[in-house]
Amino acid sequence: MKFGLLLPHFGEYASGDRILRGSQLAEELGFDSVWVRDHLVFEPHGEMESPNREFYDALTTLTAIGAVTSRIQLGTGSLIPFRHPLTTALQLGTMTQLVGDRLILGFGAGTYQHEFDAIGWGDRDRVSLVRSNAEILRRVAVENDVAYSDENFTFSGVTIEPKPVGGPVPFWYCGATPRSARLAAEWADGWMPGRISLGGIAQRVESMRSIVAQNGRPLPTVAVIPPTSVESTREEALKDVNVPGLLAWANKAKFAVKPASGRFETVEDLEGQLIVGSPADIVDEVKKFEAAGVEHLVFDFRFKFHRWFEQIELLGTEVLPALR
Repeated sequence: MKFGLLLPHFGEYASGDRILRGSQLAEELGFDSVWVRDHLVFEPHGEMESPNREFYDALTTLTAIGAVTSRIQLGTGSLIPFRHPLTTALQLGTMTQLVGDRLILGFGAGTYQHEFDAIGWGDRDRVSLVRSNAEILRRVAVENDVAYSDENFTFSGVTIEPKPVGGPVPFWYCGATPRSARLAAEWADGWMPGRISLGGIAQRVESMRSIVAQNGRPLPTVAVIPPTSVESTREEALKDVNVPGLLAWANKAKFAVKPASGRFETVEDLEGQLIVGSPADIVDEVKKFEAAGVEHLVFDFRFKFHRWFEQIELLGTEVLPALR
């Protein structure tokens, strides 16, 4: 199992120092990856974030991290398709030439219509945009004089250089719905939901196993990015977590696999959608993710960015050694 961290590149605690020194510390302590989100016109999630609209560009941030680290993988969770895929292809090829073969490209359809309205793409189907990106990025990574046409993009005679070091960058589909898992099994290299219950993960993984058994593709890498808070005790760790907000969000999620009561009512009901407690508690929770089929777990410290370095230290010195 691999372990990563979502970086503080958005909101009130976004800073170059936290991002760069935190990534270096994560690499020193044995984390496998660091991750960024993506927005063009950022609107914070009220249940998890302050109203601060600061948001550092995803690929620029990962490039800077790559320049000050040597091993740690650099992931997007998720990139949103408001860029032309040829622009993204040039960025990815350039990044791998500068920092090596370390990228994971998580791609999702996005939540906010206004980001696509702002660039004149408001009438496009966002899931089809993700599929277009997957096809185009794979082809221009290995081919020259590429011709392509679909409902979103048309071009011919296109060669993008430099090519990505190591070949096409792994392309993961990001989303928690049954459809997202199905699409990942059909044409992506990985599947990465954000907040999703353990029951939801197990259900989606079983669905993907059935699909790949029929289409002959490898099972996509299963990853997840749950909100996390670790302190010396569970009580202390819970102090910074907006449990009512998470419960309200979970109860509104259309495809959530709900507890036996039919509603998310307690912090225990959020199993899989929140990792909280002492280092020993975190170890126990991570093992549940592993049992559900998760291969790459990314800790989301959005509630704890004010204690960013302390959280990295606690996980790196007291949790990761117990899991390896």
